Amino acid sequence: MDIQDALQIVSESHTGMVRSHNEDSVTFDASSGLVVLADGMGGYNAGEVASGIAASVLSVEIGHQLATSRPEKKDAVSGEDVGVVLLRENVKKANASIFHVAASQPQYSGMGTTIVAGLFYDNRVAVAHVGDSRMYRLRGEIFESVTRDHSLLQEQIDSGMISKADARNSKNKNLVTRAVGIDAEVEPEVHVYDVQVGDIYLLCSDGLNDMIEDEEIGATLQMLKANLPLAAKELIQLANDNGGRDNVSVILVKVNGKFSAPHGWLANLYTWFKN
Repeated sequence: MDIQDALQIVSESHTGMVRSHNEDSVTFDASSGLVVLADGMGGYNAGEVASGIAASVLSVEIGHQLATSRPEKKDAVSGEDVGVVLLRENVKKANASIFHVAASQPQYSGMGTTIVAGLFYDNRVAVAHVGDSRMYRLRGEIFESVTRDHSLLQEQIDSGMISKADARNSKNKNLVTRAVGIDAEVEPEVHVYDVQVGDIYLLCSDGLNDMIEDEEIGATLQMLKANLPLAAKELIQLANDNGGRDNVSVILVKVNGKFSAPHGWLANLYTWFKN
C-alpha cells in the first residue's frame, strides 16, 4: 500500500489560555511519511522563529533528499537506514541554521527549540528528538511514550532523586538539557521502531503533557481513535480546560495499512519512475 494511503495524519495547534502568541511549529508530508513538531523558546517572537526554521529545514531538506533516496536503504558510510541518517543530519542542519541566525541578529540571541520528528517507511518509523517534545504510541490497550525527555526533571527521575508522582509539581519541569540552536552543535537521539496496523502515534509539545496526565491522554485517544480529527481537537481542549499555561500542539498518525517498501526488480522499477 502507498504510504499516504496507509497513514492518516492530522494536526492541531493552539496558543493556549495564557500566552499571547504561538511558538510551536508543526508540519507533515503524507506523501513521504514525515511528521515534525517543534516547540520554540526565546524572548519576543524568537521562539517562533527558531521552531519555524527547524520545521522548515526538516520538511524541505528531507523532502528533496527523498526524491532521489530511499529511506529503507543502508547508508554506505554508517550502515544505518538512510531515513535515520536524513533525520539526524537535518536536525543538525537546523541547529546550525538557528545558531547562525541567533548569532548574527541580536533580537534572536539565545533562541532555540525542542523538536520531535518521525519518518515512516517500510513498516517502520524512525524517530528523532531533542528536548522535551514527545512521541507516544497507542497500540491496542497500551499507551506509552517512545521518547525520553532531555530534561533536568527526567535526569532527577532516572537518578531516583524524585518520584514520577512528585515530578508533576516540580519547579524544574521545563528545564531542558538539550535543545536545537542553543549551542553550535547538537546530537539528536534517533531510534527506529516497527509499526503495526492500528497503531496511533502522537507527537506533542509539552503544553499537552504538562496539563494532562498520560493516563488521560491515552484514554482520550482510545475513546476517539475512530475519529482522529476529533481526537486532536479534544486533546487541545483538555489542555486548555486544565489551564492552558503554554502553547499546545499535537500531530496524530494512525496506521491503517502496511506500507512495505518495494524490493528487487520492483524497487528498481520504482526508482526509475520516480526519477
